[in-house]
Amino acid sequence: MTAKVWFITGTSRGFGREWAIAALERGDKVAGTARDTATLADLVEKYGDALLPIQLDVTDRDADFAAVKQAHDHFGRLDIIVNNAGYGHFGFIEELTEQEARDQFETNLFGALWVTQAALPYLRAQRSGHIIQVSSIGGIVAFPNVGIYHASKWALEGFSQTLAQEVESFGVHVTLVEPGGFSTDWAGPSAKRSEQLPDYEEVHRKSDEWRASRNAKPGDPQASAAAILKIVDAPKPPLRVFFGEGPLSLAKTDYENRIKTWEEWQPVSVLAQGTE
Repeated sequence: MTAKVWFITGTSRGFGREWAIAALERGDKVAGTARDTATLADLVEKYGDALLPIQLDVTDRDADFAAVKQAHDHFGRLDIIVNNAGYGHFGFIEELTEQEARDQFETNLFGALWVTQAALPYLRAQRSGHIIQVSSIGGIVAFPNVGIYHASKWALEGFSQTLAQEVESFGVHVTLVEPGGFSTDWAGPSAKRSEQLPDYEEVHRKSDEWRASRNAKPGDPQASAAAILKIVDAPKPPLRVFFGEGPLSLAKTDYENRIKTWEEWQPVSVLAQGTE
């Protein structure tokens, strides 16, 4: 199999790091970005020139374009773009500050958008490529206390589904990876939290208990590497794919409820159209 060139954001930990290692282990080349490239020093020592570390804050659009160009100029092509950088923000909708909401979108949505825009001219020119958007089960369903995170991932899902239709004729694929609970630090050191309002204390408690029970058996990020390789090597990769056992049942329940409600209220929907 011909070696591929990857551009991965958020390579310092979690999915980004494990997928970079998997790619490098099989002989691919990786441009890996991180806010602090010192976190990649051990990988550089082990894999040498096959790994290009790039310091990057994905919220900086100009830096995103420069990083993608640097990777392309260095390796001569780009095959797989992985928008992995992101974090979770915990806070009820009323508790969010304006800055907290904007920061969540700047990283989770706009960071992915800018990197995608930067990579597309190269992928279109070579008439091939694969964009991997790291979304979440939270990109299609929603739960209390992570509303602004859901909003950022739903937006990522929306523009990526549109993008897939726009670039298909150029031989460029788009896949939304939608993980369930995994043993990353998404809810730990990487997460941010709003100041809680006293009136929501009991609802917070119930939400935390439910989340703890749902994540009692989290997935292994290292194991996910085999799955991502299956996806990038597939002749016809999926637009969406869950990672983990739990997301499918959550999605089925949510969508069944949506369809049931839409069907129940269809007479009102027809009424709104104003035609007999």
